[in-house]
Amino acid sequence: MDIGAHVSSSGGLLKALDRGVSIGADVVQIFTQSPRMWRSPSHSAESLAAYRAAQAAHPSVHATYCHATYLINLAAADDELFARSRRSLVENLVAATAIGASGVVLHVGSHRGAGLEAVLAQVKGALISALDEAGRVLGDTPCPLLLENAAGTGGTVGRSFAELAAIIDATGADPRLGVCLDTQHLFASGVDFSTIEAADAAVAALDAAVGLDRLRCIHLNDSKVALGANRDRHENLGDGEIGVSALACLIGHPDLQHAPAMLEVPGDGDGPRAEDVTAARAILADGLSRRAG
Repeated sequence: MDIGAHVSSSGGLLKALDRGVSIGADVVQIFTQSPRMWRSPSHSAESLAAYRAAQAAHPSVHATYCHATYLINLAAADDELFARSRRSLVENLVAATAIGASGVVLHVGSHRGAGLEAVLAQVKGALISALDEAGRVLGDTPCPLLLENAAGTGGTVGRSFAELAAIIDATGADPRLGVCLDTQHLFASGVDFSTIEAADAAVAALDAAVGLDRLRCIHLNDSKVALGANRDRHENLGDGEIGVSALACLIGHPDLQHAPAMLEVPGDGDGPRAEDVTAARAILADGLSRRAG
């Protein structure tokens, strides 16, 4: 399993690779635009191509993932918000594919109490049309779109494996869709993985619902909130409510080793540090050792 982290791309996209190297990351995740503004990605074609070439030839950072802006809500009842969300998703897919990213991670949005069934057709249509439009702009198949499991706050869509499966099934099992598993969101949504047996049950549930072949990456985070708290609050590894033992039980699972694990932890306030990447590798080694023994 590759270990990496979300890093800043401020100062130019190529800085993200440098920052990945500085903390010892095997993979990096970046935003191609501000995560909390509707401003479109503004990178030149030259800078996108330069990143793609640098990533392809990089000796230690094996892959880049992109995270779509947090403002996107494909379940929005407001027509203007929905249109902006779909447009932003297209732009994120185009930029991510242009830099050679391995996927775009997406928070699907919130139905704000209407229920998944009420918005499922809208979400399905938005996902397919965004992927199709990005493909037309690029003249090629866009990189995979990875639906992230939600912590369960309010009416968030994707708060369970069953909800992620319902969305994928609604698209006709579109092969351009995958999933991203966030450990903090999983814990906050009420899924316990504190023992080998519990972790095995969680992985089996994911496999049964969406298939482990659709799992493309993992967000490796501890939690500031308790099991089942339904709040998205990340903590540094070992400093939160999940703890290193439970995280080891999960990420040491043999059927998850194909998916890179990326940190989205606060560090000292500026995001993951080298010591956080080191801690993640130790947790992985512990988890693999427990299962080998």
